[in-house]
Amino acid sequence: MCRGPSFRTARLLLLATGVVLTLFGHGCRSAPPSVDRFPGYPVGYVERGVASWYGPGFHGNKTANGERYDMNRLTAAHRTLPLGSVATVRSLTSGRRVTVRINDRGPFAKGRILDLSLAGAQALGMTGNGTDRIELQVVGYTGRADGMGVLRVQVGSFAEQQNARILLEQIRADYPGGRIAQADLFEGRRYRVQVGQFATESEAQSASTRLDRKYNLQSYVIRDDG
Repeated sequence: MCRGPSFRTARLLLLATGVVLTLFGHGCRSAPPSVDRFPGYPVGYVERGVASWYGPGFHGNKTANGERYDMNRLTAAHRTLPLGSVATVRSLTSGRRVTVRINDRGPFAKGRILDLSLAGAQALGMTGNGTDRIELQVVGYTGRADGMGVLRVQVGSFAEQQNARILLEQIRADYPGGRIAQADLFEGRRYRVQVGQFATESEAQSASTRLDRKYNLQSYVIRDDG
């Protein structure tokens, strides 16, 4: 005659089964935490503002991620988004949409958040006006997978290097680590005065606001990918 398990054995089996069920139960109830590839810029990040576009004068120039700018491809320049961001851009005027990849830095003008390629601007129907109010939403990342550089505040851009040096000397009382970055543009060489090294946009924007108030500037935040 076959004997069943003892009470002690049965109890141990029930306990073991309970442990296994508990482990599987936790696995079903909670997924592993998602990790932000770029903290502060998750998929779904939304920004609203004014977009402009850039075209023939920059066609073939090197972009911030090392590619050659092709005005006929769906790309864009943004001052702080990680290079390789893919964003859907919607015109708040017409409702038209286009998806672009961020491969460059800009626009270098106060009050604008995005510089579209010619192809991107044509898709939104904004080439005639030159600018448009838009909403952008990050939908993914592609290409470059490394980290992000520090944020700086650009306080001025000059055709004459001496003027850039004068402003930098004034600002050094507040930010001793400033620099002058040289940029060769279609309209000629420019000397950009940039100060500070910030980890978050909120810190950098606070500094930009203080500098504007103190020195009567129109500064803005940029990311240094170098």
